[in-house]
Amino acid sequence: MKTLGIETSCDETSVAVIDDEGRILANVVSSQMEMHARYGGVVPEIASRHHLENISAVFDEASPVRRRR
Repeated sequence: MKTLGIETSCDETSVAVIDDEGRILANVVSSQMEMHARYGGVVPEIASRHHLENISAVFDEASPVRRRR
């Protein structure tokens, strides 16, 4: 059995996959730190847009099905 974890913080979108023994099979993080640095902090509208734009790519990169091909 594999466990999928999806996490979004104010400036990161992450997807991880572990197996039933707790081994990390995938851990992909998309960071927005550089994007927000020019504003001196996180801009919520930009952050939410970035999460929507990148969650599919982060998920695809972490997907065990995709990596088996």
